[in-house]
Amino acid sequence: MNRELIVRSSSDAVDFALLKDGKLTELHKDEDNNNFAVGDIFLAKIRKPVTGLNAAFVNVGYEKDAFLHYHDLGPQLSSMLKFLKGVSTGRIKDYSLKNFPFEKDIDKNGVITDVVKANQSLLVQIVKEPISTKGPRISSELSFAGRYIVMVPFSDRVSVSQKISSKKEKDRLKRLVMSIKPKGFGIIIRTVAEGKKVAELDKDLENLLSKWTTMCNALIKAHPPSKVLVEVNRASSILRDVFNDSFTGIHVDDQTLCEQIQDYVQEIAPGKESMVKQYQSSVPIFEKFGIERQIKTSFGRTASMSRGAYLIIEHTEALHVIDVNSGTRSNKAKNQEDTALEVNMLSASEIARQLRLRDMGGIIVIDFIDMVKPQHRKKLFEHLKEEMKDDRAKHKILPPSKFGLIQITRQRVRPEMNIKTTEENPNNGGGEVEAPIVLIDKINVDLEKLLKGPKKDSKISLNIHPFIAAYITKGFPSIRFKWFLEHKKWIKVQPRDAYTYLEYRFKDKDGKTIY
Repeated sequence: MNRELIVRSSSDAVDFALLKDGKLTELHKDEDNNNFAVGDIFLAKIRKPVTGLNAAFVNVGYEKDAFLHYHDLGPQLSSMLKFLKGVSTGRIKDYSLKNFPFEKDIDKNGVITDVVKANQSLLVQIVKEPISTKGPRISSELSFAGRYIVMVPFSDRVSVSQKISSKKEKDRLKRLVMSIKPKGFGIIIRTVAEGKKVAELDKDLENLLSKWTTMCNALIKAHPPSKVLVEVNRASSILRDVFNDSFTGIHVDDQTLCEQIQDYVQEIAPGKESMVKQYQSSVPIFEKFGIERQIKTSFGRTASMSRGAYLIIEHTEALHVIDVNSGTRSNKAKNQEDTALEVNMLSASEIARQLRLRDMGGIIVIDFIDMVKPQHRKKLFEHLKEEMKDDRAKHKILPPSKFGLIQITRQRVRPEMNIKTTEENPNNGGGEVEAPIVLIDKINVDLEKLLKGPKKDSKISLNIHPFIAAYITKGFPSIRFKWFLEHKKWIKVQPRDAYTYLEYRFKDKDGKTIY
């Protein structure tokens, strides 16, 4: 498995594309005007506690108040408020917490008005960016994420990622962390820490303690609402969470950004910084790596898969609905049940990719093709869980229901990635039509079906709108030439002025329509 990170920089945003064996699996955009990114820490002010919601609306400087639920206050709220007051007034100058007396934890079933009041200042961290009409979701239980560990101030707890299965390794990591953990700070050991030595964990911890000190220094002159600590930039955040030995290259089209990423990679994986390369070519970087094409074919209402199968993805205010269709898929399966299983397994892999690619969150309902055999339903369920393992967002998958539906809940912390794939209709009918590349994918499916059917040995011509005809035949290697290399058959492309933009016909040597 090869992973690559492609970084495209523009004047107002930076785009990050994560490729797995050349296939686009994640797409992120880091905009300059995003002042409320997940992980940012603010000195905020309570606007109004609401007993009925057991929550408070908090002013963090956004046009809409942030939402802070009682359960997101954290048990050590009283200790944090006492420390904040001491630092702000200058009474506390030692930020290490080793001599700081902790207060009693707040009641986990308490009421919001018992612990916070209007106009009170407190430290909060963004856990969900503003989405649609809602303000940010925040927590006052702060955490500082590093490469191998997460540091939690005002806690003494040490825990290990559940994804580390070996009890022996869990015990080893716990012992190492307990030997270096400073008093007053809890530690969560991340999955990537598996097999690491104490020196690497200690270096990570020192970096996080440095961030903690930087934040405390910023508090002295801060006035609410103000940002006191910025989460690392999106490039570093992605690399921190996903970088591993399977990475084969990181390509960046901006020199300054390239140097920054090289420095960060050298920090988290010494010796691997040489894989970060500055991209220098007249061809745009997303075009060179085939990302633009994948964006066009992956973000529409319909997502095509191999040999004719496809997904229909609908978005509503309450949930997302995905319908699986076998389409024109041809295979050697002996019966309908085997066909359904094959298409469902293929669809599960694509759905796992689509959820990450679009960053879809909330409730997702998938209507797979009905299968009668319980062992097939179980096999599909296990396959979907396996495909979702790489997903960093918290999620839960329920087994197939009696109606063949699978329900998924997936954490949403950022606005969903929504890219427009339609274009203005060049025919005079107005409205919008699918981009040419999406149409080409449909033609590919039909052509493959034709060349496996009874007409495979006959001469085939494609009659199509002149715009699309030029798109298929121009350049080298053209799309038509690629068809020839793949199918060993030359397809005549015939422009037809009378055809609409999306209209096409396959015809035989006598001019009769065969598809």
